[in-house]
Amino acid sequence: MEQFQQYRPLLFSIAYRMTGSANQAEDIVQDAYLKYQQADTTSIQSPKAYLTTIVTNLGLNYLKSAHAQREEYIGIWLPEPVLTSLADDESPETTFEQKESLSTAFLVLLETLSPPERAVFLFHEVFDYSFAEIAELLGKSPANCRQLFHRAKSHVAEKRHRVEVEPETQRQLMESFITACQSGNLTTLTKLLASDVIAWADGGGKVHAALHPVSGQETIAKLFITLMRKVPANYILFIEEVNGVPALLSWSDSQLNWVLMLDIRDNAIVGVYSVLNPDKLAFLQRQLEKRQEQQEHTAQFRATN
Repeated sequence: MEQFQQYRPLLFSIAYRMTGSANQAEDIVQDAYLKYQQADTTSIQSPKAYLTTIVTNLGLNYLKSAHAQREEYIGIWLPEPVLTSLADDESPETTFEQKESLSTAFLVLLETLSPPERAVFLFHEVFDYSFAEIAELLGKSPANCRQLFHRAKSHVAEKRHRVEVEPETQRQLMESFITACQSGNLTTLTKLLASDVIAWADGGGKVHAALHPVSGQETIAKLFITLMRKVPANYILFIEEVNGVPALLSWSDSQLNWVLMLDIRDNAIVGVYSVLNPDKLAFLQRQLEKRQEQQEHTAQFRATN
């Protein structure tokens, strides 16, 4: 059990990027744990490789079935948001590539790859596995994995914009975006948006949201000014780090209502992602509640010592 816990953050990290679903990633990691418990551990040379192989295969199986589910999904599909402002031991992401691969824009882009391409690309580009190691995980030849990677990389490169934006810049733009929306300052808000800005909203057919992407600086600026004015007075709005970037969260009556994230390039907002589907907010809500409990427990402990 202790050895498994050592690799749990990595396994979740892989499963989440494979599936785009935090809840599914949790299930995959739990399945891997059960299989590990039932295995003859004396014959396992590398627990990390063994567990990673299980998680990868479960992720690939999920992606094959998820393709049909995506076609039936109502409206725009976006990945489930996850809280990333956690302690270092809970968040294994350290490199720019690993942090970037958590972004909503990147996860959406991964959806355009085939399951094998997605797996090879993630392991080589994000987790720095060699093609020989990936071949062993997937049961393919190194040459085949190399071919899959180059095909995936070529496809991703067409739409990927790799620019590292400083966290402070991201937060400033988010705060400016919120202020402009709340004050109804159309001119300022429009200037914050890139000329080719696009907004996506995922309601999953359960919450009212646009069924198609919205584009255009002024159109999007007017849309979010209108939406911000409709936010009820009892809703608490706050900023948290979600999927590696500052995000605006709405909370009321012990319920997370929605999450809004910005995609930033060249100091301008090129994408606005809103997740409203309550099913996709459940994991993030549990993360927030767990952290709150931990903070309260720590405060009580300090008060009594």
